[in-house]
Amino acid sequence: MSTTPRGIHLGYTFEAHGQAGAEIENPLFDLLSALREHGSISHAARASGQSYRHVWGSLKHWEEVLGNPLVLWTQGKRARLTPFAERLLWAERQARVRMTPHVEALRRELQRVFALADDATHEVLELAASHDLALPMLQTLAEAGHGLRLDLRFTGSEEALRSLLDGRCRVAGFHVPRLARAAPVFSRALRPLLKPGTHKLIGSHWRRQGLMHRPDTAPPALADLAVSPPGGGAALRFVNRQPGSGTRLLLDHLIAQAQLDPTRIDGYATRVEYTHLAVATAVASGAADVGLGIEAAARAHGLQFAPLVEEDYYLVCLKPVLESPLIAALRAALASPAWAAALEALPGYGSHRPGEVLSLTQALPWWRFARPKKR
Repeated sequence: MSTTPRGIHLGYTFEAHGQAGAEIENPLFDLLSALREHGSISHAARASGQSYRHVWGSLKHWEEVLGNPLVLWTQGKRARLTPFAERLLWAERQARVRMTPHVEALRRELQRVFALADDATHEVLELAASHDLALPMLQTLAEAGHGLRLDLRFTGSEEALRSLLDGRCRVAGFHVPRLARAAPVFSRALRPLLKPGTHKLIGSHWRRQGLMHRPDTAPPALADLAVSPPGGGAALRFVNRQPGSGTRLLLDHLIAQAQLDPTRIDGYATRVEYTHLAVATAVASGAADVGLGIEAAARAHGLQFAPLVEEDYYLVCLKPVLESPLIAALRAALASPAWAAALEALPGYGSHRPGEVLSLTQALPWWRFARPKKR
């Protein structure tokens, strides 16, 4: 029997109620999750508010479409998902984590476009930002408490700043560790994209980055990534972030400081994810042993966390828009007690001069150091 779905169809609907976050609804996976949790069609039907006949018919429909049985039936025992159905659920969870930032951006864009049909004066503040777990919460509280609609698009730190320069957004978000001495990796990557007097830095929050690992493995050190275990055996499998992301810059900075060879890190260039949650999922699922990311993502997936650095997350806009009503509303949202409370609820997060306009050269200490001379 075929184990390949006949096709993937995407769509969206209009509902009377709003949707929180980037939840992706799918009747097949909702059905499988209910059956796994409740162990019978009757209980799954009751929990979902549907009839036994409807749930049974849906199950048979999906088995026909997929060409595989989805449930194992044993007299007198709970119904269990087949190994094929369990693999489907696992694969869907993996895909969902990777797609969440993109789905949320698409949903927000659709919301923005259709809002224009109701209000021709409707304005949205476009925010391109390095991936962060707190920013969707800022989206929610900015709209609810300050009437500000944020069109949030996650990308790497470098790409976010390029988007600002190119006029593809009005605010960019990036993060840098708290460093008191020269940092050539950050200087080379970010300094050409930031211009004192042109760019205005706005404080937001701090967060903690470190190495994630499963509870059943020994806590790794950074140096462990580039060596094989004593007595031989396989090296630690590392999952990296994409080039241009702030976390990739952080890793390059740390391994340069430690004088490590990145080519000796298993997965440095070949095992790459685009969000902190995707990195945590890769480690939690066993696809990798170690990943670099924020503490909140590690805790959300039941992983252990070995802290390495604290970093500051900044928002930046161009000088001409700093005094605009949209930026004023954004700064008010950042300075609000609600934002501080939201950050305190995330492990390894806290507010940092929220809403304040800061000097590039003071907020980024490594800026004062001259660029390394070319030889």
